[in-house]
Amino acid sequence: MIDLRPVGYVNGLLLSVLGLTMLGPMLADLGARNGHWPVFLESAVLTLLTGILMALSCHNGVKPKLTLRQTFLLTSTVWIALPAFGALPFILGATDSGLTDAVFEAMSGITTTGATVLTGLEELPRGLLLWRGILQWLGGIGIIVVAMVFLPELKVGGMQVFRSEAFETMGKILPRAAEIASGISVIYVGLTLACILAYITTGMEPFDAVVHAMTTISTGGFATTDASFGAYGAGAHYVGTVFMFLSALPFVRYVQLAAGQARPLLRDTQVRDFFLTIMVCVVLISLSLANYTHGFTEIAFRESLFNVVSIMSGTGYASADYMTWGPFPVAMFFFIGLIGGCAGSTACSVKIFRYQILFASIAAQIRKIHQPHGVFTPRYDGRPVPPDVLSSVMSFFVVFIVSIGITSVLLSLTGLDFITSVSGAATALANIGPGLGPIIGPAGNFQPLPEVSKWILIIGMFIGRLELLVVLVVVTREFWRS
Repeated sequence: MIDLRPVGYVNGLLLSVLGLTMLGPMLADLGARNGHWPVFLESAVLTLLTGILMALSCHNGVKPKLTLRQTFLLTSTVWIALPAFGALPFILGATDSGLTDAVFEAMSGITTTGATVLTGLEELPRGLLLWRGILQWLGGIGIIVVAMVFLPELKVGGMQVFRSEAFETMGKILPRAAEIASGISVIYVGLTLACILAYITTGMEPFDAVVHAMTTISTGGFATTDASFGAYGAGAHYVGTVFMFLSALPFVRYVQLAAGQARPLLRDTQVRDFFLTIMVCVVLISLSLANYTHGFTEIAFRESLFNVVSIMSGTGYASADYMTWGPFPVAMFFFIGLIGGCAGSTACSVKIFRYQILFASIAAQIRKIHQPHGVFTPRYDGRPVPPDVLSSVMSFFVVFIVSIGITSVLLSLTGLDFITSVSGAATALANIGPGLGPIIGPAGNFQPLPEVSKWILIIGMFIGRLELLVVLVVVTREFWRS
């Protein structure tokens, strides 16, 4: 049998932290005198009591070293427990959200997907708007720790290639997780504060600047208005672009940079290819938009740059309805969303490093065909790619594509059209945010979807944020055998 006490202990601690963060929105509502603050007080008490009781009941089983199965379970259950309790303010609050919509919004927040079922955001209590930002901000730093500590240990999707950069410590996961989290948290908070100040200098209201900074650094994409970044001017667009890009880079490089080591960041092949891919996409879409609108202007470049960085980083902000830009940009936005940012960042989707390994493997196979007796080994960042890493990456690509196909079919069975089904499946599994089409595109949201469709997408966001294979392993029969 699996000893569940370490898993329960960590979940209890995290729920306690989540309960404490609910006091922030409570104070925001108290200051606004809107009468909504009891919602967060009730939610905080329920969450805190559950977390404290869970931690106390499991503390006698805590050990510094987790087994492989405990690590899989911990990684999965955290992303179930936090959205479940994070949904309480939506259920008890002034959104008229039922269970489905509340869980959808909370799962979208904690996984930093950014898809929303809420409308009339300008009319919502400030506490709820702040809570949406806090959910994404916590989810952003949470996924960095998962990517740097747990996924390399679990050897999921080729993440074991980063084991040395995750400061491997012979399986002592919990102490090292705390150490890495504390180091990265300083960088994370620093970037958030810098982003707040930068937004304020563009004329954004301080409250909006705080919420948008949280959802920018977490590459989450929740906004405080239905128009997203269409409600703000050029200055906010450029600031958002810069910080979305910075948040999609490996945070371990910032830790090294703070320690006086700039070379790892400058020589990182992920960073280089991520930047080059963005530039190529921006040029192509800018030219297409200029041709479509009869002229190249600063607005065409800015909107192309902002939306490309937003979608590729998985943030999901929109400064315009790019569904009206013509077929080429729409197709481009679909595919760049499936690229993603760098491993060890808050960004989501497939990640740049997996494409680098995939192309290196293809190149090695082509050379092998030309020279059958030669020995050609795929290389990543100048190092040979071990067979287990290559196998993991290929498995991830297959599972990712198959998952999009299966999810698309399931969504279509609920009555959704082809574009909504395919783009909805892709945006959930890649944790991007907006889909394509008139319903869930940049000018719409997920509110009109049937409840069954929303639950399918909730599951999709969950397994997508955990790199697919983590969840699939846990639900196999072999995992639960002694």
